[in-house]
Amino acid sequence: MKKTKVINSDLSRVIATMGHFDKLSIGDAGMPVPSSTEKIDLAVDNGIPSFMQVLNNVLEELEVQRIYLAEEIKVQNPKMLTAIKKRLPDTPITFIPHEETKKDLADCKAFVRTGEMTPYSNILLESGVTF
Repeated sequence: MKKTKVINSDLSRVIATMGHFDKLSIGDAGMPVPSSTEKIDLAVDNGIPSFMQVLNNVLEELEVQRIYLAEEIKVQNPKMLTAIKKRLPDTPITFIPHEETKKDLADCKAFVRTGEMTPYSNILLESGVTF
């Protein structure tokens, strides 16, 4: 049995296939996902699992060099923005319009759906390298 933090088989597989500059997205329960993008649906109930629980789990295994967030998070969900910045204090953030975030999902290896029910709780993680 796998001993590391990410034990969901689909999520672990996607992280293992990530290369430099590849993207993985984690988001709230309402984010529309293009049919061409793999969706790993972890949502089981309102708020379960939370966005931050899933982000923290993924960050145990994925090297991230940049994150992308919707510009709207600054006004619509500043509490989540603060939590993300606290978790990734040294990681550069690029803010883009939410509509662009949705379009960019087509270029992600996968989208991880959480049970999060707060607005703009979506992130694109750009993979870095460990050397």
